[in-house]
Amino acid sequence: MRKYFGTDGIRRIANTELTPELVYRVAKAGAYALSKHTDHTPTILIGRDTRISGTLIESAMTAGFLSYGANVKLLGVMPTPAVAYLTRTLNADASVVISASHNTFEFNGVKYFSNKGMKIPDEIEEEIEEVMESDEKFEELTAVGEKIGVSEIRTDLINKYVEFFKEIFAENIKEYNKDGFEVAIDTANGATYKVAEEVFKALGIKYHIINNNPNGVNINDKCGSTHLEMLRDYVLTNKLSLGVAYDGDGDRCLAIDELGNIIDGDNLLAIISEYLNKKSKLKNNTVVATVMSNLGLNKYCEKENLKLIQTKVGDRYVLEEMLKNGYNLGGEQSGHIILLDYNPTGDGILTSLMLIQAILESGKAASELSSKLRTYPQVLVNAKVSSDKKYEYENDLEIKSAIEELEKEFSGNGRVLIRPSGTEPLVRVMIEGEDQNYIEEKATEIAKKIEENLK
Repeated sequence: MRKYFGTDGIRRIANTELTPELVYRVAKAGAYALSKHTDHTPTILIGRDTRISGTLIESAMTAGFLSYGANVKLLGVMPTPAVAYLTRTLNADASVVISASHNTFEFNGVKYFSNKGMKIPDEIEEEIEEVMESDEKFEELTAVGEKIGVSEIRTDLINKYVEFFKEIFAENIKEYNKDGFEVAIDTANGATYKVAEEVFKALGIKYHIINNNPNGVNINDKCGSTHLEMLRDYVLTNKLSLGVAYDGDGDRCLAIDELGNIIDGDNLLAIISEYLNKKSKLKNNTVVATVMSNLGLNKYCEKENLKLIQTKVGDRYVLEEMLKNGYNLGGEQSGHIILLDYNPTGDGILTSLMLIQAILESGKAASELSSKLRTYPQVLVNAKVSSDKKYEYENDLEIKSAIEELEKEFSGNGRVLIRPSGTEPLVRVMIEGEDQNYIEEKATEIAKKIEENLK
């Protein structure tokens, strides 16, 4: 069990739980674990979002890296996928993003990336923690004299990220763009607040931008991909063709069509898979998603003769499956979409541009493209159990029987998923089906049975 790292790096309340002292140790240990096999002075990139605590954490992070003897390039405010992209293109030894993603401003976090621009695996996180906890080992990592690292500010490197999009999209967007096609961009007062506008401007897409005035505390505040109400109202009021919303660190994208309907991650996977498949660019005719994807995505893939592979919850597990078997499209319902031909991490701007390109080339409205996936009603009920009994439901015959009977009743038009929480004393009961009231009733019944049987 890891003490500091969770499912997406370290994420805590800044300056009380995520203290400068802790960050310093995370940085020094991380620099060692990620660059110990190099035969040169390692270079590590640091990017951050717009939180008020960002420069505090950045300073502690920099001190830890320099103390180990690594050189640092400070990228400033930079989306997570931009940091991942620059790590590879600059041949850096590692990188770190200081962000708490979609969380509110008082939180902050640390996400490491390897020299390939990918989130580091569990075993490296465990190694970092071991070094952090060993005072003797930690002190051995201290550089002295001329071996101490140096830092430089390289906020100009954001231009390379803009050029990256121009190379991919400029020709097609220009060819198919038409008068009257206008997009609203919601940057969540986060890491994309500047670069998104630069990208859309460079590609000649007519846009309106909102929530692009960060003040350190308004990141994700009733805006962005976790709060789509403002974007929806803006799209409808201004009669726009599409709205796209990013989260605080820019690795997620969700959208609003011209009628005000939400285009979630499952819908994005459907639209983009159809687009890539028509161009013979969908590798192995396969889409990778997680077990939490809606049943509608399964049905859509069956209809389109596509293979759907589902992994554990977490974009890192989606990526692992993609790398293992050579797939190039995967993602989560939350809007983490990985287009592996271009970037090995979720990329909100990349996703939105791929969606726009698909819409423009089809000549259809966003609502028409997204309507091809029928979303099944979904409910989630938590059963409260003690942490040491979270997995015992698998061996309870009464619970297993109730689940099997319900799935048999659904006959392929419904689904039951039982998943113990990774962080809380809960077992999550998720049911999908055609009747909202019925599946709510059944989810409550099964959750109650779990609580009673696992007392």
